[in-house]
Amino acid sequence: MPESLTLTNLLDDAAIISLEHQLHLEEVLGEHSWSVDLREQRFQFTGSRTITCTRFHLLGSAAPGPGSWLWAWANPSGFPEPVIAMSGTLRDFGQRFGIAELASAEVPFAALPTSPAEPHFAAAILTEAAKAVTGQWTSYSGDAGGGTRAAFLVEHPDFQLPPPEPVRVMRVLQQALTLPLLTDHRRAMHAYAVRRGLGASFDGDRLTITGPGFEAAVDFDAHGRVGNISATLSAPRGA
Repeated sequence: MPESLTLTNLLDDAAIISLEHQLHLEEVLGEHSWSVDLREQRFQFTGSRTITCTRFHLLGSAAPGPGSWLWAWANPSGFPEPVIAMSGTLRDFGQRFGIAELASAEVPFAALPTSPAEPHFAAAILTEAAKAVTGQWTSYSGDAGGGTRAAFLVEHPDFQLPPPEPVRVMRVLQQALTLPLLTDHRRAMHAYAVRRGLGASFDGDRLTITGPGFEAAVDFDAHGRVGNISATLSAPRGA
């Protein structure tokens, strides 16, 4: 990690790879319900089949009353340490890099990018930042009662992404352009390619992304925003 880092950097780093993981999660879960028992350390999704997460991490909760986010490590409820340990890691990271939103026990919604009014938007912002720090890319948030939103990172083998496939990668790149928190397009596109295990190289205002059976060219305008994305498919090796 560089010695200079901001919350905005983290959001850009997480944006596209997080998007693909959340799209995959929707495909895996379909119509479902969820339940969590923090004391028993059990998190389940129930739909066409039951998925019990191999691990899960409570990050915190966003409450409409105070209009703020409370990190799990600062919650006085006394949750089991394994459930909240990752939130403590984020606190330490925030202290190291001077990112107040991660280091502070409570974060007002108004202090976050776009000053979200709704708890689920506030929770989403800090969850995205948490993903960039931890490398855990699948999240879930749910109603904790009274309009409060609890946010988790969840782990299960079925939540891991399949190998990159040309049509899917291009769809994710195009859809990413609609993300409201995407600030630095160049950083975000490059971060996605690297985290997805794809080749990524800049030549001026063009980023070339290569993967099995495809090559994508991402052109940026004078403001560093994506101007065009195009792809060329290639025959698999040995074909």
